[in-house]
Parts: sequence; C-alpha cells; structure tokens
Amino acid sequence: MATTAIDRTRRLLSLVTYLRERPGARVDEVARAFGVTQDELISDLSVLPMCGTSFRGGDLLDIDTDGEHIWWYNAAATGSTTGQPLRLAADEATALLVAARAVATMPGLRDGDRDALLRLTAKLEAAAGESARASSRVSVTFESEGGVFAEVDRAIAERRRLRIRYYSPGRDELTDREIDPIRLFAVGHTYVEAWCRRTEARRTFRLDRVASIELLDTPADPPPVEPRDLSEGLVQPAPTDPEVVIEVGPGGRWVAEYYAHDTAEELPDGGLRVTLRTPDPTTLRRLALRLGGDGRIVAPPELADSARAAARAALRAYEELG
Repeated sequence: MATTAIDRTRRLLSLVTYLRERPGARVDEVARAFGVTQDELISDLSVLPMCGTSFRGGDLLDIDTDGEHIWWYNAAATGSTTGQPLRLAADEATALLVAARAVATMPGLRDGDRDALLRLTAKLEAAAGESARASSRVSVTFESEGGVFAEVDRAIAERRRLRIRYYSPGRDELTDREIDPIRLFAVGHTYVEAWCRRTEARRTFRLDRVASIELLDTPADPPPVEPRDLSEGLVQPAPTDPEVVIEVGPGGRWVAEYYAHDTAEELPDGGLRVTLRTPDPTTLRRLALRLGGDGRIVAPPELADSARAAARAALRAYEELG
C-alpha cells in the first residue's frame, strides 16, 4: 500500500514523541503501534537522524537501532534552545513542504493554525532553496473527509468530545454517537480510533463514512488503552476461524471493502467471490439479508441453509404485515 508524503510526515512527527518517552523501545512493538512493517520503521529511523533536535536548533537526532531495540542518545536535547538550525535532506524538505501546503488547504482548519502553518512554510521555502522550487511542482489534495479530519485532529489536540453521525454499510443505517477520540491513523483509508460513549467500548470509525460531525465543549476522557496492533491490517481474523465463501453481484462489491477477507475473485458478471474467516459465521446471516438479490452465501452449506431460512422467515413476516 503506497504511503503519501503526508502520511509519512505525520508518522515521523509522532515517532519523535513516541521514542522520546520510551527509551530502548522494541522495534517490533513500535512497528505494531504505528501500523507499519519493521522494514518501513527502519526506513523512518534512517531519516530521523538527518533532522535537528529542535526547530530552534540543536545537534542531529542521535537515534540508532540494533535491529531489536531503538536507542535515542540525545533525547533530552529536543528541548534545547541553542545550536544549529533544523537540518533536512532535500527529499525530506520536499516531502515536508508538500505536506504543509496540503494541510494548509484543509477545510475546517483553524485560522490561527493556518496562518502559523503558512508562516512556517514560507520559512521552510526560504531555507530549502532548490528543494522548495521542486516541491512547488507537486500538489496533494485531501479526499472529501478533509473537514472531518480537521475536526477530529482539533478534538484530539484540545482533548474534546465529538458528536458524529456515522454510516455503517453492513447495516445500511446511520447512528448518532458521542466519541472521545484517541488517535488518527491510515490503513488504506483514514480512521479515528475512539472510545464510543454509546457502546462504552473502543471503536474505529472511517472518516469518509462520517455524515456529520460536531466538536463539543465536553472534555474527552477515554480510558487508558494500548494502541491496537495494525501491522497485519485493520481486522485480523485468526487462521483457525471458520471459512465462509460469499458470491456478490456488482451491487455487492462493497463487501470486499468492508470485510477483511483472504481472497476476492472476479466473476464474469462483474461481481466477486469473496472468501473470508470469522469466529462466528452465524453473524453473517444479517449480511446475507442485507445483500438480498446482490449476493448469497455459498459455503459452508449449513450457513447458506440458515441464511435462506432467515430470508424466508423475514418474507413471511413482511407478507403478514401487508
């Protein structure tokens, strides 16, 4: 999955804070916390030592790894107010400038933050020289969830609760929820991990499925939770979970997007044959009813029979109401 300059810039900035608070952090644990492979993390670690210890100056970040642990030898210097200016390699300066320009165009960004970002961008352009001219030929635009992203980002920064209206394709319904946001992350799409006050449990919400959002004055107070391990994807069924095969028509292709699956084979009619695993296959009966004529459960046979029986019962109930 391709990583954008914005994604990597966000991760690098978060990585600095994360490592400063965790001396000797294990490579595998940090990779899981950030939802990247260990190779991607090592690549990030090769970039960080090119940066100065603070925006006001300082030595280069002295970060190293033995392949198992990560050591930051001058972490205390990140608060220093003396030394040389921030130093970036040409490709990192370009990535940072492209990301900064893109963020500055986001709808919903606070005016003060936008002004500060534009001033910082101007300083970076002056310092970057030729790299700035190269970056001006690259542009990045956010998807339609840009305004939602800005509100979630602000809620996290200000530790405030959010009220959202969220669409669930599997149930084809909108629900109103109040959530205490924990973090933003990207796995193909952008998500917010939050404590949902409706269910009193940790939930993950995809930003482009948020129909409306409101920043509340109520302080966010999520319980302490460990970051989810995203190294193997957003949803991670166990290899021992029962296998289910579903065939969907063109109108049911969203199943492959919404449900974690092992394979999704193209069918001649434009549909898909989706193979997935779930610890409780009976929960997919609702999916079969939701699909209607757009799909059917093929295997296991007993689940297919159960889904057909549920459909017939629903049809009888509908006819009795008529």
